Amino acid sequence: MRALAELIMRGRMQATFVVVGCAALPLLFWLSAAAGCLVLLRRGFSDAAGILAWALLPALAWWYFGEPRTAMVLVGSLGLAMVLRASESWARVLLASVAWGLMYAVILGAVFREPIELLSQEIQKHLPTMLAGLYEQMSVEERARLGSLIAPVLNGLIAALLQIVSVLTLMLGRYWQALLYNPGGFGREFRAVRLSPIPMLVLVVAMLVGPNFGPHMAMLTPLCSVPLVFAGLALVHGLVAEKRLGKFWLVGMYVALLLVMQLIYPLLVVLAIVDSLIDFRGRRGSKDAGNGPANGEG
Repeated sequence: MRALAELIMRGRMQATFVVVGCAALPLLFWLSAAAGCLVLLRRGFSDAAGILAWALLPALAWWYFGEPRTAMVLVGSLGLAMVLRASESWARVLLASVAWGLMYAVILGAVFREPIELLSQEIQKHLPTMLAGLYEQMSVEERARLGSLIAPVLNGLIAALLQIVSVLTLMLGRYWQALLYNPGGFGREFRAVRLSPIPMLVLVVAMLVGPNFGPHMAMLTPLCSVPLVFAGLALVHGLVAEKRLGKFWLVGMYVALLLVMQLIYPLLVVLAIVDSLIDFRGRRGSKDAGNGPANGEG
């Protein structure tokens, strides 16, 4: 990874080759977005604009053939990179990712409306089996409301996945930047991530109350959970580093997240909520954050 980062920062031609080439190849769009984030974070938008404009050409070509996700992640991650460069705050980046997630949901709802509706209908057919015992106890109105929420939630889940990919690509670009110019800077930044109480409460209210304002607002639940999950991950990383525990704990957490996501994902959300109110790491996170930003310029 370091060799690739060094190649990207060697010159405009090399950066353009990596960003455009990865955007043109299937399943490597995330690498293109990460490379674009590295260029933007280090050189600024004015110097990176030419390189990023070339990257949009294959992304828009993919959109023309019915695959908008390459352009969506590229533009979304670069937008988040601009927020990070301007604010040096990962909390603001995570909150801004919700806005990008909403934009993703609108685009997905327009481009993939029919597939999402078909999948929603298939899931609705299996609800009596999936909710055995509980489904029979529901009234006709409750069943209808449940069915109307499936498509928006599916749309929100797909948009939240792209939202997560956008944040992860930005993190990879920031990690590369720290690796080249300030080793260890990204780790200090990420371990210090914590949402303040007011933004946290807004996210929780949107998650829980949003569906009550209409079926389409149900997409807010997965979208608003993403910042809380990343804040929960940052908390675990921070506690492991503070207690000087082995990396085994982090590996175990990520393996469990992949295997039993339905349990670990909500747990991370709860941890982020509690940490926002109590602040488990205290002032130690502030001390770490004060060691300098990952860009190597602070």
